[in-house]
Amino acid sequence: MHTESASAQSIPVTAVPLLSLAAFASGISLRVTDPLLPHLAGEFGVSLGAASYVITFFAVAYGLSQLFFGPVGDRYGKYFVVGCGSAACALTAVLCGLAPGFPLLLAARLLAGATAAAIIPLSMAWIGDVVPYHERQPVLARFLIGQILGLSTGVLGGGIAADHRNWRLPFFVIAAIFLAVSVGLLRLNRRLPAHARVTHKAEGSPAARVVSEFRQVLARPWARVVLVTVFLEGGFLYGAFAFIASHLHHVFGLALSAAGALVMLFGFGGLLFAVSSRLLVNRLGETGLSLWGGILIALSLLAIGLAPVWWWAVPGCFCCGLGFYMLHNTLQINATQMAPERRGAAVSAFASCFFLGQSTGVACAGWLVMRSGTAAAISSGAVGVLAVALNFRHRLRLKIQTQAH
Repeated sequence: MHTESASAQSIPVTAVPLLSLAAFASGISLRVTDPLLPHLAGEFGVSLGAASYVITFFAVAYGLSQLFFGPVGDRYGKYFVVGCGSAACALTAVLCGLAPGFPLLLAARLLAGATAAAIIPLSMAWIGDVVPYHERQPVLARFLIGQILGLSTGVLGGGIAADHRNWRLPFFVIAAIFLAVSVGLLRLNRRLPAHARVTHKAEGSPAARVVSEFRQVLARPWARVVLVTVFLEGGFLYGAFAFIASHLHHVFGLALSAAGALVMLFGFGGLLFAVSSRLLVNRLGETGLSLWGGILIALSLLAIGLAPVWWWAVPGCFCCGLGFYMLHNTLQINATQMAPERRGAAVSAFASCFFLGQSTGVACAGWLVMRSGTAAAISSGAVGVLAVALNFRHRLRLKIQTQAH
């Protein structure tokens, strides 16, 4: 363990912050279209539910591409692949900004999701490789500050762009950020110590290796529990989350920039978790974080969806962000350890399930919005997340008790 800690300390001090910046750009790319949905629906003459396909296509591509990037990261080096992926994200963001029509925008978002798939999962897996388990959760939490701020910035930037009727500009900003980050990552990769650039050269065809890697991850019962849980978490939470800005806009008449600013509080709730993660982990443990995270998310979404006045969304969005990162970071720490010898494939499978869950959840919520309204979609997500959190907490307690014996 002492050797592992020494290895972690030999990593350049800017290595994790650069990964966090890549996650920041990825977060913007993921959530920038949420407040743009009413504007895109009006400009392209489609329904609000159909406009939400810009989220669904991104999430589907992001999820499925994990099956490719996990083994690629193991083969060529995770940090190097994140750098290359960031460069590809710059290109696909430009394609989104230049899309002349809705079908081509959907195609560009599909490509954007596919390239962004290299960023966060491989970053988490790389951190898992170089940081010992007992130190990993606070490091992961600090890394996720970038994603948290990116998600918030994406919602706010998209809302401002919608109010100014210029939905293309945010994509060019995203491209510039990704380009700068990719240069930094690829330059630093050459200075990483040998243990941080480990590659795994497996025999056989690439397709056979991919199938073999994921089969061995799925063979583990606890891995299956974590993967199913994160799929359902992504579906219920982000199915509701994607329509919060639209709900505040349509029900209370808030400008989309104001609605985006409120949703941005989700990120500040996550930021509170990131800076206090060590204290919360020590006080609550993994089971407590799962339980109270689920409760906070459920109460927050119910407050937002059923609120008689708009300002209920202020504490609602903030507490929802805090609760999400309490629950999700617990799932992430389990993902980094569910198959240590195949960490790239394991964490990629985790991210794949999370984003496929998101795409499924947004599609189902979009269907519900068209039939019953945004309040029903948000409230349904609240109930679903609570059930998922309670079930995971129960299974986690059983796992801990089994290990104790």
